[in-house]
Amino acid sequence: MKAIKDILYKVSIEAIEGNMSCEIDRITFDSRQVQSKDLYVAIPGVKSDGHDFIAESVKKGARVVVCEFFPSELDETVTYIRVEDSRAALAVMAANFFGRPSENLKLVGVTGTNGKTTVATLLYELFSKAGYKVGLLSTVRILVGDQEYPAAMTTPDSLTINRYLRQMNAEGAEFCFMEVSSHGIDQKRTEGLQFAGGIFTNLSHDHLDYHKTFVAYRDVKKKFFDQLPKAAFALTNLDDKNGAYMVQNTRARHKTYALKSDANYKVKILEDSFQGMLLSLNGAEVWTQLIGDFNAYNLAAIYGAAHLLGLDEKDILVGISGLIAVEGRFEYVVSTRDKITAIVDYAHTPDALKNVLLTVNAIRTHRERLFTVVGCGGDRDKTKRPEMGRIAVELSDQVILTSDNPRTEDPVKIIEDIEKGIPSKYADKTLSIVDRKQAIKTACTLAKQGDIILIAGKGHETYQEVHGKRHHFDDMEIITDYFKILAK
Repeated sequence: MKAIKDILYKVSIEAIEGNMSCEIDRITFDSRQVQSKDLYVAIPGVKSDGHDFIAESVKKGARVVVCEFFPSELDETVTYIRVEDSRAALAVMAANFFGRPSENLKLVGVTGTNGKTTVATLLYELFSKAGYKVGLLSTVRILVGDQEYPAAMTTPDSLTINRYLRQMNAEGAEFCFMEVSSHGIDQKRTEGLQFAGGIFTNLSHDHLDYHKTFVAYRDVKKKFFDQLPKAAFALTNLDDKNGAYMVQNTRARHKTYALKSDANYKVKILEDSFQGMLLSLNGAEVWTQLIGDFNAYNLAAIYGAAHLLGLDEKDILVGISGLIAVEGRFEYVVSTRDKITAIVDYAHTPDALKNVLLTVNAIRTHRERLFTVVGCGGDRDKTKRPEMGRIAVELSDQVILTSDNPRTEDPVKIIEDIEKGIPSKYADKTLSIVDRKQAIKTACTLAKQGDIILIAGKGHETYQEVHGKRHHFDDMEIITDYFKILAK
């Protein structure tokens, strides 16, 4: 049981109706899950409004209701608390309910369009191998020490975040690295958390179905840095045109990393191949198994964050040399018979796809052909689809357009949207195959000895969402199985 007065610490309250000396067992914002002695938070949503379910929650036994406006009829046995923003209130209450766990470790948030998962995950790996107890909250997985939990979204709801952070406290974790999405920031899921640092990777076209304009998307990201405390650090990519903007108003210590600009943490690529890169990080050379400019930026961010968190420079370099690619991020396999290289990458934005293709083109000999299998997700930002098509055909020898996660959209219509960005002169090197498995197999069939196949868009995902239902689907699994068939 938790006293309601303690849970409301630092919550901006506008009005109260009822008894403030009561205690509650749980907090929930889902009326379907309400139980006796719960605190129910009514949140306005995209598809439904939690305020419409206050009466139902009271019938189920909710003892306290937090809302943005009172219902027309009040139950005298229930305490009603009116707040300006119930999402923000939920986040602060969640932190209070679980004992403000972010204050008991060093929590670092990673935000940007691309690279969040790689930076957060590899920081987790680096600190774990250095002997620290660490937690991870990412798109791919949630880790509390060595214990893994499924990840449902980039930034979980505030109750889930604080529940895992409290578990990290119980396990003695000293650090936690967390992906922070624009949706998570906008929906106040990170309110009430105390961050020790924030990292900005880059910003490009994405999520405009939600944010409507690029400026709105950019400014939501900036809010994360605006809210960092003075004791934290704000580490930004100086080569990105939005990098300096992100930290304009931050109270945190401002540090930079870059490949092209003068920065606090400067990286240079000395050698680059499919086997890895030789880098110079602030003048110190290190070999890494990761490849490409985008990973050089990721490693510069990792190096800078680790240094700002107090790790010794030599330990950081040793750690970086042992890091391997995150699942579904430039993950590749080579066929045994024809030495065809297949690369699986999560690239689902124009900028990410361009970066991966430029990396492949910079490394390959160009005596081989580059096949790109790519699609776009349904029920998401449609404006990026033509651009994805244009980038794919301009930087590949052959393109196969296919389904990604169509969700509730017609996959044929999605492909037609992608085709709108493909100039007519490239029509002869473009195929459209709706079935993703068949598209991958077709690329394998067309590829000859030494060719390269990029399978973009889904990366680590082990499902495909069609007509609102998820079915098992794993790009790497399919390509690996097909390579085994070709080897026979």
